[in-house]
Amino acid sequence: MAELATIPISFFEVTNEYEWPDLLPWVDRAPIVQAIFDGLRAWGPHVDNVEILNTGKISDQGFSIRLPLKRVALFFGPASCRFSRDAVDWSLAEETIAIFDAALTAFVKLSNVVIARRKTSIGLHIQPKTTPFIKLMQPFMPEQLAALESSPLRTMAVVAKWDHRTVTLDGSGSLANAIFLKFEREFPGTFTNVQIAEQLLKDEEQLLAILGVKEER
Repeated sequence: MAELATIPISFFEVTNEYEWPDLLPWVDRAPIVQAIFDGLRAWGPHVDNVEILNTGKISDQGFSIRLPLKRVALFFGPASCRFSRDAVDWSLAEETIAIFDAALTAFVKLSNVVIARRKTSIGLHIQPKTTPFIKLMQPFMPEQLAALESSPLRTMAVVAKWDHRTVTLDGSGSLANAIFLKFEREFPGTFTNVQIAEQLLKDEEQLLAILGVKEER
């Protein structure tokens, strides 16, 4: 039987990389910022949550818009745009997709960028209700390593990487008795947010089953 667990801390991030850099977000921002701001009107953006970024490498410069009540941050630069949301779960998927769609549609329309790749990342801090987290992670530890010391294993980390996918398992640095699971996947630029969400939900269900945990809702 799967171990019941809570997920008190989580985040989702998607980075949209362009086929070719576009310097408009760096040079002539005002029309683009206004269009995105208008597109986000349903979620109550505020001018004080718009920030112009003009330090560091050019690829790090541009502008950001935050929606604090939604825990959403949107960054637009000359080489990519990055959207993130904290404290997110699948009950918020529809709203998250709507926000990200509105921002990206307005941006692409005015900037004329073409999205080449969409790199996603989900992070979950998983806290089992009764079982020590290390017990759930032990099956992923090679026996030869575990046998190096006679004392109990305190924590461990595993990273598995493929061409377009990465999975990280680690002890949580934010919660006691918790696992940090991070899974990343790259999609073609033509994939919609709905298509991405469908695949990431399958990924999460698969990984939680491998860990032997079920989220308590």
